[in-house]
Amino acid sequence: MSDSSSHNTCSYRRLRYGYGGKMQEKRLDVDFDWRRIKSTDEDIRSLDRKCALRILSLGLLIRDFEEQLLALKSAGCVWGPVHSSIGQEALAAAAIAALKPGDSISGSHRAHHQFIAKTFLHAVGDAWDPLSREVPPAGAEVVRRTLAEIMGLRTGWCGGRGGSMHLRSREAGVLGTNAIVAGGIPLSTGAAYAEKYLSTGKVVACFFGDGAVNQGSFHEAANLAGLWRLPIIYIVENNLYAVATRSDDACAVSDLSQRAYAYAMDGRIVDGSDVAAVHHTVQSAAEGLRAGTGRPCIIEVKCYRRFHHAGDQPGSAFGYRARDEEAEWQARDALTDFPARLERLGLLSPDELATMREAARRCVAQAVEACTIRGASGLTPRPELWPDAASVSVGVRSSGGELAGLHFAEIEEFPDQKKMTYVQAIAAVTGRWMEKDPTVIAIGEEVANFGGGAYGATKGLPARFPRQVINTPISEAGFVGLSLGAAMNGLKPVVEIMFPDFSLVAADQLFNQIGKARHMYGNTTDLPLVARTRIATGCGYGGQHSMDPVALFALFPGWRIVAPSNAFDYIGLFNTAMHSLDPVLFMEHHSLYATEFPVPAGSLDFCVPFGKARVARAGADVTVLAYGSMTGRVLAVAQELEAKGVRAEIIDLRTLDLPAIDYGTICASVAKTGALVTIEEALASQTIGPRIVAELLRRSFDQLDCAPLCLSSRDVPPSVSKVLEQAAIIGREEMIEGIQSAAQRRT
Repeated sequence: MSDSSSHNTCSYRRLRYGYGGKMQEKRLDVDFDWRRIKSTDEDIRSLDRKCALRILSLGLLIRDFEEQLLALKSAGCVWGPVHSSIGQEALAAAAIAALKPGDSISGSHRAHHQFIAKTFLHAVGDAWDPLSREVPPAGAEVVRRTLAEIMGLRTGWCGGRGGSMHLRSREAGVLGTNAIVAGGIPLSTGAAYAEKYLSTGKVVACFFGDGAVNQGSFHEAANLAGLWRLPIIYIVENNLYAVATRSDDACAVSDLSQRAYAYAMDGRIVDGSDVAAVHHTVQSAAEGLRAGTGRPCIIEVKCYRRFHHAGDQPGSAFGYRARDEEAEWQARDALTDFPARLERLGLLSPDELATMREAARRCVAQAVEACTIRGASGLTPRPELWPDAASVSVGVRSSGGELAGLHFAEIEEFPDQKKMTYVQAIAAVTGRWMEKDPTVIAIGEEVANFGGGAYGATKGLPARFPRQVINTPISEAGFVGLSLGAAMNGLKPVVEIMFPDFSLVAADQLFNQIGKARHMYGNTTDLPLVARTRIATGCGYGGQHSMDPVALFALFPGWRIVAPSNAFDYIGLFNTAMHSLDPVLFMEHHSLYATEFPVPAGSLDFCVPFGKARVARAGADVTVLAYGSMTGRVLAVAQELEAKGVRAEIIDLRTLDLPAIDYGTICASVAKTGALVTIEEALASQTIGPRIVAELLRRSFDQLDCAPLCLSSRDVPPSVSKVLEQAAIIGREEMIEGIQSAAQRRT
């Protein structure tokens, strides 16, 4: 295997200054192992013949699959886009054949070739003879299920929900393919983190295209991989174009593997038509990682997609590629070049090649027949294979069965009590879980510094559990996405987002990835993940550090949202969240951190159920809904109102994701009081009160004596000026006036 190494150096230009001095200049060496790999005939001969034929046979199978898939798309049998891998099949087969069965992969929106290669090799095992006239039944089942998934049929891997771009088979080691460019890279990095943490000896191969190297999530994840020396190989399929934009028009470096230098990784370049070189390069990187001697690696595979971004037309038909360029790359097609090299070296006969082609053709034809029916108007999907429309909501979140049998309690059940501050409760219950379960990790910015994080929420934990409390760089998209991959692969992350506003920096990972993963992948993955964030309204942090994120998270299905108003509820809800298999957001208001609350003196293991509100104060004139720190503020106001003859019933919602709002408790209260007020500290546009009211009107319209009232802070970004900030935040007088008006039926 020829190997041209490159250890670059850099130097500074001599600068002229107005004074007469002379700058000293030193050339610096760059610690960057960067190589271009190319195979020789001897390398082809040394490649195990059975392995070589398996790679070739698999490439031919994927090629036929993709060609038939494009024909089905043209016939109207595929709903949604089809991003074919024609021209790139052999590189995926070669790369994945270099991995071990227990290793994992991920892919992008163009990942049929990677997915079939991984699932097929997993299904057929070592016994598969690539020269057999028939594809083994287990392999044929892989092809059929993949086609069914892309066609949106219930017999697909994800029940038809994922389609072409969201393919997953955890059993085969496919973490999931991803429609967001670079969106799956942090997830894959998290999976690699879990493999290292759990000492499995397994490796993750993360496939993506050239466009992904310009995304922030790639850089954030790659930095974490290099920083922590994770067992991951990033494989860039540089097919030269995004949709129609050339890679060299979009990237400041022409060789994308150069990006490895910035993150203490090795870089490799290989031609995608050089099957032996691809196989060797991936295998060498994986073996180094497994042995602990290698570093994470970016392998850039130079390749070419045959057709336009999606569909069966060449790029030249859209004017952004030349026909001569397409013809040149087609002449270098690996599925032409590789069998020719094998034949020339006496490792493959024309009859054997014909046998492999025919076996692939029959296998794909059988899959098409299994998924379609031919009528007068041509092929259509088999109607009996469509998913049951009634199952559309199944898998948005866990069934909740994992919470059955938990000890749910209220503070009144514990006669022996003590006082604990809110922030002490956070650290105590987190530590309790770390003590019980070594797969629990706390991850985020500064969580291991200052003896317990920026706010004391991990106080004492870094010293007790140094391996489980992990500081990260300032890279929300990177470590939030990493937490997703870790949660999908055996760990239970508790990830701290220092301020809720920073969740917007990680929005893709929080909402496109974490929030959608279970449903998108057909209910095939659990997501035991807790995210914590501190609401800093009223601290003078200004417009970019003061968000109440409830309405933002409530926009996206999949998340559970809780806002404990006291230390007891925090402990109980945290315990429930850690038993849950869904992602849970904890909203912590800074004003509660130093406040003392009663908690059981001898127990940290009780639970508070999701979806169960608490009547914090009984009343008969008006129902008031609050959460978090507003519960205490409203209770204080209610005492003043009682002196004025207004008996307000205060309900602490506790759980805030809209499907879990406790309408039973709310409706029972409204039936008694006839009036409703929601009070939130959030900006008006960032509240959930109006959405709760809309549902309540549907449920309890006849019980209401007046229109419900939604109170909130002014709809302006908070200011740093103390006077302006206080003017924007809802005040005591506004709450008193609003509750009084509802009680007097004059809203």
